[in-house]
Amino acid sequence: MTVLTAAVAALVGIGALLLGAAIAWLWDVPRRTVAGVMAFGAGVLIATLALELVTEASEAGGVVPVVAGFAGGALLYVGGDALVSRLAAARRHPTIEPSGSRNATAKRGGDTPGGGAPIAVGALLDGVPEAIVIGLAAASGGFPVAIVAAIGLSNIPEGLAGTAPLKRSGRGAGFVFGLWGAITAIAVLATVVAVLFLQDAPGSTIAIIQSIAAGALLAMVCNAMIPEAFEEEHWATGLLATAGFLVAFVLGEAG
Repeated sequence: MTVLTAAVAALVGIGALLLGAAIAWLWDVPRRTVAGVMAFGAGVLIATLALELVTEASEAGGVVPVVAGFAGGALLYVGGDALVSRLAAARRHPTIEPSGSRNATAKRGGDTPGGGAPIAVGALLDGVPEAIVIGLAAASGGFPVAIVAAIGLSNIPEGLAGTAPLKRSGRGAGFVFGLWGAITAIAVLATVVAVLFLQDAPGSTIAIIQSIAAGALLAMVCNAMIPEAFEEEHWATGLLATAGFLVAFVLGEAG
């Protein structure tokens, strides 16, 4: 029963990526709206990594695993983002050596070589550790409402922000929903693994896993979400990100 509860919790929280993707696919969402949602989502993600992931990781394993995992997660995201950007640029301009000097989503939406792929990379790198967190929380105390709500609230903007440029670049529905569906399926599997095998893992192991998620989240927010949000919203970006942070904080406190 615990495994089923954890799997459903992960499906709701991580599967919110598909809800965001559906919104972007079914409606022609204006870029300013996408940017505003991204700014709000960035605030939610920052709150999630600062108030939940890093805090819990530090309590479980101490400073050293947190530093190692956080740095590793950031490096994983930046490396994956750079690889995706280079491959996309090389495919579009095979005779030109891609410089890789700018993040693919630091330019405007559909005109970027990588489209929404860097956000998808971030969703995968933070989604698996988030799913593990959901699994461990479900194993220790039933359905983790606050954690699932915070993660789901952050994943809707990720799915929307990642899908909008993919749609503008001409990707089909099969590719787009297959991408987010695969990430969701991997996350649910990670949740089941966490319930079955990680409940008795050392605190340092849990701390590293959670910190990897936090590091990947922060790198993705800084490299992909905030720059594109600021490109459209400018001064409103800070206010929307603050609102997202406060909403996630209140949800966490209520849980």
